[in-house]
Formats: sequence, structure tokens, C-alpha cells
Amino acid sequence: MKSVKILLLTVVAAILTSCGTTSTVPITGRKQSLMVSDEEVLSLSNQQYQEYMKTAKKSTNTTNTAMVQRVGQRLANAVVSYLNSNGLASEVSQYQWEFNLVQDNQVNAFCMPGGKIVVYEGLLPVSQDEASLAIVLGHEIAHAVAKHSAERLSNAYKQQYGMQILGAVASGVGVSNDMIQLGQIVASAGGQFFTAGFSRKQESEADHMGLVFAAMAGYNPQSAIPFWQRMSQASGGGSSSLLSDHPSDADRIQNLQGWMPEALKYYKPVATTTTTTTTRSTATTTTSNKKTTKKKTTKKKK
Repeated sequence: MKSVKILLLTVVAAILTSCGTTSTVPITGRKQSLMVSDEEVLSLSNQQYQEYMKTAKKSTNTTNTAMVQRVGQRLANAVVSYLNSNGLASEVSQYQWEFNLVQDNQVNAFCMPGGKIVVYEGLLPVSQDEASLAIVLGHEIAHAVAKHSAERLSNAYKQQYGMQILGAVASGVGVSNDMIQLGQIVASAGGQFFTAGFSRKQESEADHMGLVFAAMAGYNPQSAIPFWQRMSQASGGGSSSLLSDHPSDADRIQNLQGWMPEALKYYKPVATTTTTTTTRSTATTTTSNKKTTKKKTTKKKK
């Protein structure tokens, strides 16, 4: 029985590894195996994005909408410049950037493959300023640049094909139906555990890349720490479950602190905008990433 198991695993591994392509994730240098093409992923993501935008309500707050577009475009420019400068110019044509602020109280945002970015209004009271918003959008853009959607689709295909191949090969070598069924149940449970763990890996990678992208765009990467502290308070401390698809807030902050020296090498301060969002009004003032300068107003004596 032991030799049969080894044979099955060897055959499945050989078939799966012979499929797909290998690529390198920018900045982190991690190798990834993809079984779906960029064209397939972009086609699916564009369909999903169009369906979402049919029902989404765009924000009526012109100030905050302009801020999202401004931050998003600066990040997009930085990412395109990075890709062009690092032998990845062929990737640039995949991006048709769009930046939307929608009426939704969720504290969230996303970037579809191809550069379609959506920010929920509920995020702004937690992000509070452009630099923190850039941390979030840098993270979301990183998912697209690192082709995490293609990677997750590839994982799903590998699990599906692996179980089908395992069943076919097992039947061919005379393994009983009960053993095949048991093996598929174990494989399914293992696949779920692997997917959850792998997703945490993707989230951490997006944190790393997003921090660097924000710095490249001229936003202070050190804003990431207080932002995630505010996020932790807003979410009640985050999830520490082994099967959670996100790192705990404590782990996330610790990792960001470790990547900070790298991100700071790319950081060149530029003027940004601080936005404070309340339930009734939004006030905007111009500041710099390092300090705020207040002008005193004096009245002329009559």
C-alpha cells in the first residue's frame, strides 16, 4: 500500500508540474506557477467588474472622489514606471486604470486584475489621510501586479485536476473504491487548509509590495503602522484563526515594520492632502508628509 501511495503522488505531481508557466513576483522575487493565461484572467475580471459597477452607487462626495482618483493615479504611475524600468514593459498594456469611490459603509477596497480600483466610503474615516489611503490602494494594486488572482485560480485547477487524476490512476492500479473515496476526502480537507494558508501568504506579499509602491508614489510608508492600528481597533483586533485568509493585525504590523527600511529607500516626500471624514461634513487641508504648517491671520488696525 505504501508503494501505491508513492506511485500515485509521483504521477500526480509529474502531471501537474508539467502544466502551466513559471513567473517571478516583482519586488519579492517569489516564484509562482500559473495554469491560466493573463487573457483568461483579464476577461473574467472585466466581466465581474462590469457586473459589480451596474449595481454599485458611486459616491456623490466630489472631494473624496477626487482624492481617491488622485491617490490611485499616483500609485498607478509609480507602478507603471517600476514595471517599465525592470524589464516588465509587456505587463503595462494589461492595465486600463479606473478609480471609483462607491457608497458602501464597509471598511474595504479592491483592485481587479487590469487596474480597476474600487474604494468603499466606509474606509475613509479609518484611513483619514492620503498617505494611509495609499497604503491600502498600494496593497490592492499589489494583488493585481503579483497576479494573485491567476495564482488562486491555478491552485483551484491543480486541486481539481489532482483529485481527478488521483482517482483515475488509483482505479487503474486496483485500489478499492473505499480507499479512493477516503483519499479524496483527505485531499479535499488538505486543499482547503492549503488554500487558506496560501491566501495569508498572498496577503502578506501584497502588504510588502504595497508598502514599497506607496513609497515609490511619494507617500510616507510609515503611515502604514498607525493606519493598521486604527484598522485593528475598528475590527476589534482582527482574526487569529489558523484558517483565516488574512494575517492577524499584530503579525501584519510586525511584518510591515520589518519591511520599512526597504520601503523608505524609495520614499521621496511630496505634498499630500489630509482628509477628515465625518457623518455630516468633510474638511480638506493641504499638508506635507513631514509636518503641517499653519498660517496665522492678523487683522489690520484701523
